[in-house]
Amino acid sequence: MQDQLLFVIGPPRSGSTLLARMLGTNPAVHSPAEPHLLTPLAHLGFFASVEQAPYDPIVTQAAARELVADLPGGETDYLDALRTYTDAIYARLLAPSGRKVLLDKTPGYALVLDFAARLYPGARYVVLTRHPLAVWSSFAESFFDGDHAVAHAHNPLLERYVPAIARFLREAPVPICHVRYEALVREPEAELRRICEFAGLDFDPGMVNYGEQEGGVTKTARGLGDPVSVQREKRPTTRSLARWASDLTGQPEAVALCARILESLTDEDLETWGYARREIEAELDAVDLDAPRQRRSRWNQNAIERAVVVRLRRNIHHNALGRIVRRIRFYCDALLR
Repeated sequence: MQDQLLFVIGPPRSGSTLLARMLGTNPAVHSPAEPHLLTPLAHLGFFASVEQAPYDPIVTQAAARELVADLPGGETDYLDALRTYTDAIYARLLAPSGRKVLLDKTPGYALVLDFAARLYPGARYVVLTRHPLAVWSSFAESFFDGDHAVAHAHNPLLERYVPAIARFLREAPVPICHVRYEALVREPEAELRRICEFAGLDFDPGMVNYGEQEGGVTKTARGLGDPVSVQREKRPTTRSLARWASDLTGQPEAVALCARILESLTDEDLETWGYARREIEAELDAVDLDAPRQRRSRWNQNAIERAVVVRLRRNIHHNALGRIVRRIRFYCDALLR
């Protein structure tokens, strides 16, 4: 399968859904919803492990290492066995489509890239990066109603993804095509031609105007958290490029948090990602902190659902709602035991 696999690697809110939608309109590419196939396999105990599970992760990790050590080929045999499983899943996903390339766009793979590269060293990897603060702002606005502090407490997104992807780009253990989101939306035809050449695909002009094509990612293939705008638009747009700065307008605490996040990232990682620290800091300094805060329009089903969840989740571990939910869960667990 690895000759037929194309991975799109990028953090959440980097534009990977847009890129997958465009590539999915190519007549040779099948782009299903995010399969999340490799992430759990990376945490079975040999390469990495989970912290909590309905089994004992510590015992499982020790057993996995002993088991692999006893195999005649060691890690090679273990990877062959895992690949037999993933090949079967990928092949069965691809076969009904009649296409020759399967595109897997799962943002979580960016955190298990060492494992992915060991499992599929011959596959092709398109790595998508975007202005770090645009990624962060979109994450906070989309999932936490613009509450940057709560978003960061829940998931320090940039601190996790920027170093992992930057190291992968520098080491380049597999075939990689690095794409910047800003270049993709400004010059979509040129960037798509470059990606197609890398992936061994014929360029199809319909990939640019993806919303007018019948193929590609259908409405039923949307993944959890996929941007609504990608479904609404018919082609790439540059309207979102400066949105992060307007989202931060009138929010000194959010700007201060962004500055702290940048301080935690190395110059080398930011440069590899494709963005110089001095330029990002200059843009952040230019944000008007005295102007009224600008809120995004949220009148759609996804935005309303996310806003409700954010509001209910605030202080959930210390308020009456949290106590009620825990009590309900206790009784549900007792009934389903």
